[in-house]
Amino acid sequence: MAATVKYDDVEVGQEIPAVDYDVRRVNLVMYAGASGDFNQIHWNERFAKMVGLPDVIAHGMFTMAQAGRFVTDWAGDPGAVVDLGVRFSSMVIVPDDDQGATVTVSGVVEEKLEDNRVVIGLTARSGDAQVLSKARAIVRLT
Repeated sequence: MAATVKYDDVEVGQEIPAVDYDVRRVNLVMYAGASGDFNQIHWNERFAKMVGLPDVIAHGMFTMAQAGRFVTDWAGDPGAVVDLGVRFSSMVIVPDDDQGATVTVSGVVEEKLEDNRVVIGLTARSGDAQVLSKARAIVRLT
């Protein structure tokens, strides 16, 4: 876990460096077990293609979880995240190979609020696609 970020050390406009999160089919199967979302589009290539998808796709909430992980790792405290919201704007396509897919998450401090809270604007991409839009977190720092 990263050192806890201090409110006084954060400035509006400060960039939070990007982090890559690998996504393999096994991650999707594990997520399905944890979430109870066993929709076949997340693990069965034949079914995903039959319903018009290019391949198996990651759960939207799995993708959102990577953004949450990014923020909690940066803040150094999972309990610091007060709010996290996103819109799902594109799919994370996960091929059945040794590479899978990558979700790259980065952020910028957009605003400092009262009570040691900051607003973090998040960007999440997979390949050339922005997979989350309007992604924002409110984090309470020490």
